[in-house]
Amino acid sequence: MAGKPKFDYALPYADLDLRAHPELYRVGVGEQGVLLVQPYKAELLPHWRFATPEVARESSEKIYAMFLDYLNAGDFVGADMARKFLQMGYTRSRRYANHRGGKKYDGPVPDDKKGQSGAHGRAELPRSPEDPVKAESARIFRSKWDEAEANADYAARKKAHKAQYG
Repeated sequence: MAGKPKFDYALPYADLDLRAHPELYRVGVGEQGVLLVQPYKAELLPHWRFATPEVARESSEKIYAMFLDYLNAGDFVGADMARKFLQMGYTRSRRYANHRGGKKYDGPVPDDKKGQSGAHGRAELPRSPEDPVKAESARIFRSKWDEAEANADYAARKKAHKAQYG
């Protein structure tokens, strides 16, 4: 990942309003920071669900609508956080499709790595037979995530944010 901006996990996110301070936000890689950045976590998380395809469809459509609302308001950080929630809908659905119960790695997350994604030295557990319900939920979220990534306004704002703030 050399050369790609890293999400700064050292910032005191519980006390920060990134809508008021977008200069502190780094896009990072993938879903980095998705469950940290406020006020967006509080706005998006209540709508994030993937238990069934019907629930995933409703959730992904709501979050995508919020993505567009953030863009229309000129709020790139909000749009990127909504994009991350769409991506997380896909990845978590796939995790449950591949691993019954959703547990992908053996053992607990190390204390110093909580809130960060990754194996952190833990072995991946064997895959279960694919759960077709969760696989369909993943497909639904993937479609909305792809739609967000393909949005020209989002791409331009992402490029501008990275150029201005890193």
